[in-house]
Amino acid sequence: MRTRTVYVLALALTLLLAGCTSGGSGPAGGRITLRFQSLAWQQESVEANKELVKEWNASHPDVKVEYVQGSWDSVHDQLLTSFEGGEAPDIIHDASDDLADFAYGGYLADLTGLLPPRLKSDIPQRSWETATFGDGVYGVPFLQEPRVLIANSAWLKKAGVRIPTPEQPWSWDEFRTVTKRLSGQGRYGVAWPLKEPVSATLNLSLSAGGELFHRGADGKVTIRFGAADQVVPRTIHAQANTDHSASPTTLGSGGSDTLPGFFAGRYAMVPLGFSYRQQIAQQAPKGFRWQVLPAPAGADGLTQGVSPQTLSVAEDSPHKKEAAEFVAFLLRPRNMVRLALGDWMLPTGTRALADPALHTSEDGWATGTALATHLRSAPAQSVRGYPEWKDKVATPAFQEYYSGAIGTQELRRRLEKDGNLVLARYQR
Repeated sequence: MRTRTVYVLALALTLLLAGCTSGGSGPAGGRITLRFQSLAWQQESVEANKELVKEWNASHPDVKVEYVQGSWDSVHDQLLTSFEGGEAPDIIHDASDDLADFAYGGYLADLTGLLPPRLKSDIPQRSWETATFGDGVYGVPFLQEPRVLIANSAWLKKAGVRIPTPEQPWSWDEFRTVTKRLSGQGRYGVAWPLKEPVSATLNLSLSAGGELFHRGADGKVTIRFGAADQVVPRTIHAQANTDHSASPTTLGSGGSDTLPGFFAGRYAMVPLGFSYRQQIAQQAPKGFRWQVLPAPAGADGLTQGVSPQTLSVAEDSPHKKEAAEFVAFLLRPRNMVRLALGDWMLPTGTRALADPALHTSEDGWATGTALATHLRSAPAQSVRGYPEWKDKVATPAFQEYYSGAIGTQELRRRLEKDGNLVLARYQR
C-alpha cells in the first residue's frame, strides 16, 4: 500500500512539474504561441507577411506565430492601451519615430543581446541609430523609404528642363526655378501633399543641414529653427504663395489625394514617399508616362531623414528569445527582399539591398536604391515628447505657414517657444 502511495505522489509531482515548464501561452505539450501584430496594408505586403508566418510555423512546430492585423492610423494609441493593459502583442511592427516614448517608458525589450550577429552586422549603424534610445536597441529597422519626386515625364521632356539624377540632382533653388517654368494656365509645377507636414519638412531639411532639435551636454533637447532649417519651408512657402507654382489646394491633402490631379495633367510633379509608386503603377491611365526623380539636394547633398519601419519585442512578453528568433527569421536577406518588394520600399540590410530585383529601372527602383546610402535618422527620432509636439505645435504651425496665414518669424516663434515648453515637460 505504501508503495502505491509513493507512486501516486511521484506521478502527481511529475505532472505538476510538467505543467510548470510547458512554455506559457499555448496548448498543452509545451508549444509556445506568439502574437505578431503587423501593420502591412497593401495586398502584396500583407500576403508576403502572412506567407512568412506560414513558413515559420511549418518549420517551428513548438513556436507558433499568430498573425494580428494592426493599422498605421491608430497604432500609437492602440499600443499604449495594450501596454498599460498587459495585452501587448509579443512582436510589434511600428515605425522608429514612434518608439521613443515606449522605449523610455519600459514597454519594449532591449534587443541588444537577443539578435544574431548576422542581423546586427548586415544592417548599417546609421539605421540602428533610428531605434537606439539611451544604451539600448528597442527595434530592428528593416524597411525604409526616401522621399522622391514622381514626375510626368512627357511634361518635363516637352518643357526641356534638365532631368535630375542621383549623381546630379536639382538644388532647392533650381527646383523652385523649374517648378515656375512648368507652371501657368491653371497648371502647376508641383503639388505638395502636406496634410502631415512635419516629417516631410524635417526629413527633407537634413539635405540643407537642418537639425532643429539640439541636444545639450546635459542630454536635454531644445528646438532652434535656424537658417538651415528654413531652406525647405521657405521654398515650399514661396512656391505656394509667391511663385504660384505649387497647387494651393493640395497643401491639406494626403499623398493619394494628389494622384487624380497628377494623372489629369494638373501637376507636373508630386513629392511622395517611395512606396507610392505601387499606387501609381496600378492607377495610372494607359499611356501615362511617369518617372522617379531624386528629391532636391542642399548643402549636405541628398541627405534626408527617414523613420524606418521596425520590429520590436514587448518587455512583458514571456518569450523574448523566441520572439527575437522569429524577427531574425523574418529578416533573413531573402525574406527582407520579399517584404521590401511587397511594400515597394527599400530594405535596410546591405545583402538584401544588393538584390538585382531592387536595381531595375522599371518603376524607378534603381533611383530609390541609389539614395539608400544618403538616408539618416530622422531629426526627431530620439526626442521624448515628439508626438505631442508634432500634433499640438508643429503641424498647425506649418499648415498655417504653408497656406500663407503666418510668416517665417511667427512660425519660428511657435516652433521654438511653444515647442520647447512641450519638450520641457518630458525632460524634467
